[in-house]
Amino acid sequence: MNDCIYLDNNATTRLDDAVVEAMLPYLTTFYGNPSSMHTFGGQVGRAVRTAREQVAALLNAESSEIVFTSCGTEGDNAAIRAALSAQPKKRHIITTQVEHPAVLNLCKRLEKEDYTVTYLSVNEKGQLDLDELEAALTGNTALVSVMYANNETGVIFPIEQIGQMVKEYGALFHVDAVQAVGKIPLDMKTSTIDLLAFSGHKVHGPKGIGALYVRKGVRFRPLLIGGHQERGRRGGTENVPGLIALGQAAELAQKHVANVGQEQQLRDRLERSILATIPNTVVNGDPINRLPNTTNIGFKYIEGEAILLSMNQFGICASSGSACTSGSLEPSHVLRALGLPYSVLHGSIRFSLSRYTTDAEIDRVLEVLPGVIERLRAMSPFNSDDASWLQEQEKALVTTY
Repeated sequence: MNDCIYLDNNATTRLDDAVVEAMLPYLTTFYGNPSSMHTFGGQVGRAVRTAREQVAALLNAESSEIVFTSCGTEGDNAAIRAALSAQPKKRHIITTQVEHPAVLNLCKRLEKEDYTVTYLSVNEKGQLDLDELEAALTGNTALVSVMYANNETGVIFPIEQIGQMVKEYGALFHVDAVQAVGKIPLDMKTSTIDLLAFSGHKVHGPKGIGALYVRKGVRFRPLLIGGHQERGRRGGTENVPGLIALGQAAELAQKHVANVGQEQQLRDRLERSILATIPNTVVNGDPINRLPNTTNIGFKYIEGEAILLSMNQFGICASSGSACTSGSLEPSHVLRALGLPYSVLHGSIRFSLSRYTTDAEIDRVLEVLPGVIERLRAMSPFNSDDASWLQEQEKALVTTY
């Protein structure tokens, strides 16, 4: 399926050709260890420094503030653990109900290590109540961890407002920016963020490489103990081809982030046409404060997995708002936090575009999708929110969430 219509870019992105070209020599010709004293390794070390500068430029940070990691999950774990170790007497963490599992599951683990965790709720648009954050902050709060933009709905949080509140209580501020980097401008020199993680494969780089911004002056105990690499902040020989690729991807993303209008126009056209041509559809989340490439649409009375499988037959790739993998039929924790009705929860689809998405691809989706939804609804026994079965499922959600 090399000719698929790929609208699942919040899951991963295709490698940019320039990124592949940049990394290939470091898989073959330039294989020296960047820490070696000889010239052969030294030239690799210089390339690593250049890549670090490229990543720093994307964030408007200092190159010394960049730590290369393997992925966003490692970055989140390293940041949170380091923030807590820097303040061992503080035992309170604040995060949100809609974080990525990299943060949520770590916070659940930390509760077993005698930390108290406050999980902030969101409203029907997926936005936080900053009064709830204000009420949760105390002198015992060590860390506040809030994602920049949600991976399922694309909703963007008011990060700088949150950061200002956090600073008043002397806590550290960690941000999972995996979905934001490369899609919206970021400026660490003027930001309140202390620690920020992102991943290469979300910005048209390869999998297996990421970066963590650590603001100068923040005490940082490494998650991975080993050699002197990354200024002693992450042991282990560097993934040179990966970080060279990430540097090139960051440079390309910096050029693209100022010109994301095309993605947003295509996203808006897709969304408007779906809502206009397919009845009983709704947009999940905040329609204003969100990423320019993302829309999450609920198709009432049918299963998201059935929609995905049907679209897949036409070579269209998207993702479900329901976490129905590994045999689980539980709906997405993000959409549940929004308080959406059961009829919407299980029929939600996320479409996420990239700079490679074309008008012709959007036209094809709009040609195929109405027929897919019509056929699936014709087979569904549920065509109203008043259906007794749906009402029973609503009650079950209330008791389990």
